[in-house]
Amino acid sequence: MDRCARTTGARRITVISSTGNVNPATIKVVQNTLFKAEAKRGLQLLKESGLEKMYVSVAEPFIHDRGDFLGKLVQYCKHDLQLPSVSIVSNGSMIREKWFQTYGKMVFIFISVLKENMYKVAFKINSVINTFNVDEDMRENITKLNPVRWKVFQCLLIDGENAGENSLREAERFVISDQQFQDFLERHSSISCLVPESNQKIRDSYLILDKYLSPFYSSMRFLGCREGRKDPSKSVLDVGVEEAIQFSGFDEKMFLKRGGKYLWRKADMRLEW
Repeated sequence: MDRCARTTGARRITVISSTGNVNPATIKVVQNTLFKAEAKRGLQLLKESGLEKMYVSVAEPFIHDRGDFLGKLVQYCKHDLQLPSVSIVSNGSMIREKWFQTYGKMVFIFISVLKENMYKVAFKINSVINTFNVDEDMRENITKLNPVRWKVFQCLLIDGENAGENSLREAERFVISDQQFQDFLERHSSISCLVPESNQKIRDSYLILDKYLSPFYSSMRFLGCREGRKDPSKSVLDVGVEEAIQFSGFDEKMFLKRGGKYLWRKADMRLEW
């Protein structure tokens, strides 16, 4: 087992869901069934290597199958793998009441602004600080929302993703200086749940699986950001976790320094529902 698993006993994984469509429906059923089997096999390998927390982050994970696959993934991670924590990032626009009724209690931190207390879902906010909000004062609104954690990120450029000639987005105009980011943090220092993540802290302190996990292609590769871009490892499904993770660029010391290890289980938190 690698050093990360021995010392922290934790891996933080980003799993991206599919947005593909296939007709006829019978083909889609077969492909989704195969996809689910591969996804479960990969997650089982990760659990065997020390996975404790899964963090689902995508543009909007509830698009595919209206969240049904996501719910089954959460259920598998909580009931079968017995993971202490499963987190989901969502803007909340496509979440149905039925989903909360079925899966809500299984989710540790659900990053949205829905009825989290009704379904006993711990609530966290992510904010990316950039040119257009760096001078704002968010103290009043954050205090009213009362999240368990407020993650404050400095806008980060990743070549090929939001910067560079062939990038999907252009984020150069959103970039702020280190001093501007520090000024924002000082302005909000009274917020006890604030967790700052500068560019230095973000870059190599996450373990990320790539987005090519879909009913059409399952790779489950770690993405290393050491060179300012996301370079994929070999697939966990092909070579196993221990070999694949060597190419992740994961910085365990920075993971711990930025507060990556904290109370993940709702049972360990003093929450008033």
